[in-house]
Amino acid sequence: MKKHILLCLLLATSTIIWAQKNKKITAKSEIIYHVCQRSFYDSNGDLNGDLNGLRQKLDYLQDLGVTSILLLPLYEADCYHNYFANDFEKIDPEFGTTEEYIELVKDIHKRDMKIYMDMETQYVTSKHLWWKDAVGNRNSKYSDYLLFDDAEHKTPSTMVFDLRELKSYDGSIIKVTTVNLKSKAVLDYNIKLFSYFLDPNNDGKFDDGVDGFRLDHAMNHLDAKPTLTNLFTEFWKPLISEIKKVNPKIKIVAEQADWNDYGFEYFEKATVDRMFGFGLKQAILSFDKEQLIKNAAIILNKTPKGKEQILFIENHDLDRFASLETNIEKQKVAAALMLLIGGVPSIYYGQEIGMQGKVYSYGNTDGNDIGRREAFDWYQSGEGKGMSFWYKNSGDWWTNANLKPNDGISLEEQLNNPNSLFNFYKKTIKIKQNYSAFAEGIYENVENNNSTVFSFYRKEGNNTMLVTVNLSNKIQEFIFNDFHKSAQDLLELKHQLKNKTLLKPFQISIWKIK
Repeated sequence: MKKHILLCLLLATSTIIWAQKNKKITAKSEIIYHVCQRSFYDSNGDLNGDLNGLRQKLDYLQDLGVTSILLLPLYEADCYHNYFANDFEKIDPEFGTTEEYIELVKDIHKRDMKIYMDMETQYVTSKHLWWKDAVGNRNSKYSDYLLFDDAEHKTPSTMVFDLRELKSYDGSIIKVTTVNLKSKAVLDYNIKLFSYFLDPNNDGKFDDGVDGFRLDHAMNHLDAKPTLTNLFTEFWKPLISEIKKVNPKIKIVAEQADWNDYGFEYFEKATVDRMFGFGLKQAILSFDKEQLIKNAAIILNKTPKGKEQILFIENHDLDRFASLETNIEKQKVAAALMLLIGGVPSIYYGQEIGMQGKVYSYGNTDGNDIGRREAFDWYQSGEGKGMSFWYKNSGDWWTNANLKPNDGISLEEQLNNPNSLFNFYKKTIKIKQNYSAFAEGIYENVENNNSTVFSFYRKEGNNTMLVTVNLSNKIQEFIFNDFHKSAQDLLELKHQLKNKTLLKPFQISIWKIK
């Protein structure tokens, strides 16, 4: 009997040890792919990227190393970017049907991937039920769902930037107003809306539900509206609390309205799980060592336990980095820092092939942002099946489009080129996924004697990875006190770590410390 008990204990102990080792081997970092679905892949020939098109390209995303997908809003809207809803409860028919949406979500989950939905319920258009029923009707059941400038409720309030209407890229005018987030009925509606997308058939399985939300333009004091104050505790916190009762595992990321804000107040008062690391984005693209050290120390080391920062260098509101910096080696440096330094990296669609695009300046129209949201370039010729040219022949943003044939900026041109930006992303992501220190480790700055060489550890238990980056266009030599005699550069196997180590211009080294 004693031998049997002893054997059981030994087996149990062995199982625990194996599980711990196995966890270290298989731990993987989350890699988000932020996609403007209208511009990604068109499955039916109407020039609009759609849900079935995205589904057809899941193999591509998994091959790249992506684990999660963040969509722009899906709900029915007149704006091409789908912010400012006509109806929160309907999928935009240009993207597909509700059934196709559910099948996409299920397919993503079958692949052990995650999907996040962008939500902005702070504004509605004149086509929304609340507007149509409440404007000019004090007796409407939706009378307190919106803000008004007059007692008769004939004039809906302005929205962000004190606008009452938007001019779309196609010339149409879209009237928009602000929702009253202090209304208990509005809060209840949002709880039901978000809960539906978490579990559409309400069976508690979540295979058909999103894994979290991006809260666009989340503010404590919305657009300086006198009545919309203290929203962190009165709107966002109760909303998050209630929807987490549906699925406690979801992740909520908020976009801070002030991009200079580190987001710590959102963690504390609004109880979001993640914020966007704007400070590190700025530091990475500055190629300035001191900025990197400062912002990494704040954003990575001071974020509360259990909370996370989303790291990025591009998104749908920013000029693409490849337009600001055409040097491919510098693009690789920015990519490596974004992917390896810590937090949860987010790749904006097309970033991995160096797509270009800046904001245009063609008057007061949302078409100015199309340059940042052009069709994903699948082909060398710039033409072919699935190209999402929804903005074709619509104005100067088409005439002056960034997408050009034979410019080296397409998946087809880069796929089989081992030195391409795409294959650098793929290789770096693979290294990141193969070493648990990147998935579960902590960031630690490593001091060296060179003002243009940035170096840091990712440490997890006895596992240590060292990353060194030459931020300059000249060969650099560096020394640091914490020297390791045995280290392997995973990007360039013959590169050795010495007392005095040389880095080529914009060289990145990923050292596995033995």
